[in-house]
Amino acid sequence: MPLCCREAVGVVPIANGKQDTPHWGNSFTAQVSQVVYAGGAIRSGIRMAELGREMAELDVEKNRQEVRFLLTGYYLDLCKLGNQVEVVRQNIALTHKEIEQMKARRGEGTVLQNDITRYEFQLQSLELTLTKLIDASTIINHLLVTTLHLPEQTVIVPDKNELDTDINALSAIAAQETWQQAASDNNIGIHQATVATNLAKQKVKQAKAASLPSVAVVAENQFFGPYTQDLIPKDCNVNVWFVGIGVKFSLGSLWKNKHNIRKARIEHRQSQEALALAREGVENGVQANYTNLLTSYTEVKTQQKQVELANQNYSVVQNRYQNDLALLTDMVDASNMKLSAEMALVNARISMLYHFYKLKYVTNTL
Repeated sequence: MPLCCREAVGVVPIANGKQDTPHWGNSFTAQVSQVVYAGGAIRSGIRMAELGREMAELDVEKNRQEVRFLLTGYYLDLCKLGNQVEVVRQNIALTHKEIEQMKARRGEGTVLQNDITRYEFQLQSLELTLTKLIDASTIINHLLVTTLHLPEQTVIVPDKNELDTDINALSAIAAQETWQQAASDNNIGIHQATVATNLAKQKVKQAKAASLPSVAVVAENQFFGPYTQDLIPKDCNVNVWFVGIGVKFSLGSLWKNKHNIRKARIEHRQSQEALALAREGVENGVQANYTNLLTSYTEVKTQQKQVELANQNYSVVQNRYQNDLALLTDMVDASNMKLSAEMALVNARISMLYHFYKLKYVTNTL
């Protein structure tokens, strides 16, 4: 028996049995969601990304300062060795001159061969010292060339005039407060600790945001066909859309997130303590290096006076020895004193420059 459906417009007959269903179908869904409130998680997430980039930039600058200080140390070592080589060569030339004079006096019978032998022994010692200094200079030069990625055969010659200019400029050293302020403004370690503190603060906000609901505006459009939800499938497309507000909240966060918030707060306090320690360490470093710089400046002045006295003593002893009023041992002692004073002056001058550049490295103004 055929079934029928009554409608206001009349009777529509419906056949018994299986109804024909279209074999082809399509379905398309587009959904758009925009979070309008997330408890501050979005803003803090953006801020954390910015702080992460800043931390990476500080790491690059820190590496740059370390490389500069490394190269400065190599360069100052090369300057020191070059000055020592010059001092030793001058003493070798002076020893040669003394030996020639002794040989001439030996012909006159006023100098023994033992005296000449002793000075020749001293000459051999000076030549050995010269060889060691040249070899050490070769090693330092290779380190500089390798670090700077220069050709292997490159020979770096320090500019002595510029070096003397830097040393003379240190006579007007800025006050310690100036260096402390420079360190506070430029030290990378302090900046990194500050960024780490800000990151920890944003993590606290992130942890708190997890305990708050998230609100979003949602829009969705569905386009599909055929329509099969009716008794008789229809080969047609249906478009459904809606706009609404979605609220998402995790009830478990009321219990579980307390631990995360407490942990984030503890990490924030630790970062603040690390920042205070970084400032204290930099302040101590500036004070120590500034004091060392003042000490090295005094040492240079002292060594300059000692070189002057050693040269005067050598001239007096040499004159007395030539007039047979002093022993050879006095002459040798005066020569060794002169050499030691000149070498000490070279070391003191380079040491003063080293402490100056180390002070710039501590303040990260190198």
